[in-house]
Formats: sequence, structure tokens, C-alpha cells
Amino acid sequence: MPRYTLNINGRDRKVSVDEDTPLLWVLRDELGLTGTKFGCGRGLCGSCTVHLNGESTRSCMSTVDYAEGNDITTIEGLSPDVTHFIQEAWIAEEVPQCGYCQSGQVMAAAALLERNPNPSDQDIDMGMKMNLCRCGTYQRIKKAIHRAADEMK
Repeated sequence: MPRYTLNINGRDRKVSVDEDTPLLWVLRDELGLTGTKFGCGRGLCGSCTVHLNGESTRSCMSTVDYAEGNDITTIEGLSPDVTHFIQEAWIAEEVPQCGYCQSGQVMAAAALLERNPNPSDQDIDMGMKMNLCRCGTYQRIKKAIHRAADEMK
């Protein structure tokens, strides 16, 4: 079985899995990083969003072979104590309802703010459109992103 070294949350981690194993299952099953959620398994909902080199990436659609050699950040790596400005904004705006999609939402929002530290409502809509929330907390998500952007200034 192939052996891979993945840089996850600033640490090199070694795993022995098949080359076509989705990164999602490596993170959850092999490394115990369960903050990244399985939603649809087809890259459509965004629950499994992580960062590869700072870009939002669907971990259910990215193989371990593809991910090797990239810097991978999961929700656990955003902040060890939930003090990242995005996470604080999420808490302040009481964004989660059921919470299942929220780690993917937070990761997508963090990548959006890296690219655009002062997004308009339209920028947020475009940047977050591929992350679905079954509870419909989109307005709270938008408020939290604006709050986080203000905190960054």
C-alpha cells in the first residue's frame, strides 16, 4: 500500500492508504480529524471543505495522491481554541442551527476573506454559493463574514 506524507495543520503526518482514497476519509478515519464532515460525497454541498494551499477544496473529491505536497488546513487547524476571527464572528452572530455544515462554511469563509478582505454582499454570495446549509442560516453567515471582515481591519 502506498505511503504518503501530508502536511496537515502545519504538521507532517504519514498515512498508508490507496492513492485514490479521498482526503476526507484520510482526515477522518486515519487521522481522527473529525471536524471535516461528510455531506454528499460528490463535492456539491461543501460540508467537507478544507484548504489546500489556502484555497477552498472539497476533501471528498480530492484524493490523497493529489493532496500530497500541499499545505492542508482543516477546521481544527484554523485555531486550536476557537479564537480565529471567523470562528469568533460565527459565535457572535449565532450562525449555527444544526451545525453540520458549519465547519465547511467557516473554511469557505476564511478562504474568501483571504482573497477579499472587504467583500460586498454579492462577493459573499458568489464566494459561498457552493456551500449549502439545510437550515438556511445564510443571512447569519453573511453577517458573520461582514463582522469578521471588520475585525480584520
